[in-house]
Amino acid sequence: MSEVLAAAVEALNKRLSGGFPGVAKFVIEGEGAIMLDASGARIGDEEADVTLSASRETFEGLLRGEVNPTSAFMTGKLAVDGSMGMAMQLGSALS
Repeated sequence: MSEVLAAAVEALNKRLSGGFPGVAKFVIEGEGAIMLDASGARIGDEEADVTLSASRETFEGLLRGEVNPTSAFMTGKLAVDGSMGMAMQLGSALS
């Protein structure tokens, strides 16, 4: 298991302790994928309502609060596939 993914799962579960109302997937380039749903975050690669893809650096910046999700999307550092409304909801939760 990737240390990056394990650390990201831990951080997401702390930030979103109540889970997420929907199914989201974070794809971290070169590392793998994390699933986020009502039961919390876990390593996995399944179907999702929204998929967010970013580099390791961008994703870690999002988790630390150093990278604004909207700015990352507008500058092409964060790609979104699927429900834009759900992506915005997740972005608000991470901000």
